[in-house]
Amino acid sequence: MGARWAAHGRGAPVTLVVHGLGATEGEARIPASGLPGTRVVITLPGHGNASDAPPGYWNYASVAADVLAVANEVEATRAVGVSLGAGALTRIAADHPGRFERLALLLPAALDRPREVAATWAFERLAAAVADGPEALREIVAADIPAGIEVGDYVDRRAEALLRLEDALHELPEQVPVPDPAALAAVRSEVLVIGATDDPLHPAEVAKAVAAAFVRARLEILPSPAPMLTHRRELRRLLADFLR
Repeated sequence: MGARWAAHGRGAPVTLVVHGLGATEGEARIPASGLPGTRVVITLPGHGNASDAPPGYWNYASVAADVLAVANEVEATRAVGVSLGAGALTRIAADHPGRFERLALLLPAALDRPREVAATWAFERLAAAVADGPEALREIVAADIPAGIEVGDYVDRRAEALLRLEDALHELPEQVPVPDPAALAAVRSEVLVIGATDDPLHPAEVAKAVAAAFVRARLEILPSPAPMLTHRRELRRLLADFLR
């Protein structure tokens, strides 16, 4: 297992929080804020204080195996995943339909098909910028931030995170969380799916397809190209209400 984790709070319920690709440490903690009980925040390989990912790691089966190992170790009954984390949790749900009581899937990027052209192009731009160096990467990260949003040192932290993930940026666009979404019909967990408008990496159509694949899912679509930056308060409210 290459993932690391840290627990915050105490008592039941135990909620696992799985970040997206290239998330800064601050981003990774956003979905854990205000949740009841114990929040276990995972750090995937290639991020934060975790070791770099081994060759061939970047596929949903590998990430899901790491996430499931942590979930079993900490006896989590609920889970929140963002983007890549949402895909890993979807894979776990398909393989282990009864594993979690509640799942919150934020900004799912894919279900049973590789990412769309716009998303693939965005990944290619990031991968090329990684090869060109930190300054090129910072320019691309800064260009994707909506106007008027105060982000502190986010651009530098995000660029630092992505510099370790060139392999993931090349490999993940061709991967899918589940080969057949029909497997999710067996899941009886309560599921919250949160998508966004105008986000090329996380199309609203994917969020709708993910929600439709579960029997007991609720869908929320936020009007933003980057809701983790523009709608943090609303995201936290939705999660707290769902997991309280």
